[in-house]
Amino acid sequence: MGLQKIILFYGFTPVADPHAVRLWQRTLCEKLNLKGRIIISEHGINGTLGGDTEDLKAYIRTTKEYQGFKRIDWKWSDGLGNDFPRLKVRVRDEIVSFGAPGELKVDRHGVIGGGEHLTPEQVNELVAARGDEVAFFDGRNAFEAEIGRFKNAIVPDVNTTHDFVRELDSGKYDHLKDKPIVTYCTGGIRCEVLSSLMKNRGFNEVYQIEGGIVRYGEKFGDTGLWEGSLYVFDKRMNIEFSDDAQTIGQCVVCAGPTSKFYNCANLDCRELTLYCDTCAPENSARNCTHAGVTN
Repeated sequence: MGLQKIILFYGFTPVADPHAVRLWQRTLCEKLNLKGRIIISEHGINGTLGGDTEDLKAYIRTTKEYQGFKRIDWKWSDGLGNDFPRLKVRVRDEIVSFGAPGELKVDRHGVIGGGEHLTPEQVNELVAARGDEVAFFDGRNAFEAEIGRFKNAIVPDVNTTHDFVRELDSGKYDHLKDKPIVTYCTGGIRCEVLSSLMKNRGFNEVYQIEGGIVRYGEKFGDTGLWEGSLYVFDKRMNIEFSDDAQTIGQCVVCAGPTSKFYNCANLDCRELTLYCDTCAPENSARNCTHAGVTN
């Protein structure tokens, strides 16, 4: 076994036959012994894969042969192939599920009508120039922000991406419509859609961070505007950008600092909860009240 890594990637482009692309991608991943998750729709591709570095490089070379995927921004992260239990390659209506497939428009250049892309350096320049006028808008599920977020960010009350349309239509963020808004998410994909939904609803000055939190953290570590840890959707659960990362999460039992999420011991529940090492030594201490199971 060689050096193991994880890649994160997405590309918005018209896909004429998503099912044919799914079969090609599954066969390619199986040949290269890669595990992870790939979603394909008529709007493009979204994936996270783990495996040997050389196998991942071979995957990238082959995937880029598809005309619409040549412009994909590939992000590398430390990790192992076994951070994912299996390989899943699926076709869905959306490559990130906002529940608004009819609103999203894409061409060979990407999302039509989305927010302006800013590099990490340009994000800092915008804040330096316009100060508190700039609003950071978290494009992730609310629980992810419990362990890491941009300073003074707005964290919408959402449990899944499907909740964003409801939140935006509620009117509670209408006061931001004439302010500069910087949307952000893990690798950038959720903001591609979120920023277009916001612009469709009259938010006038909407930006998104090129490459998401991952790219920002790679550039500035913990010396910039980011605070805390980054939640990731694999066995690692969270990553830090440097040894200087703050711990902003709080244990639900003792309120002590922690960045560790634990799955509920009740298998019928998918709730993730923050516990410190002292308060979560046993599974029995991590039950919620779902399905009649109590602490």
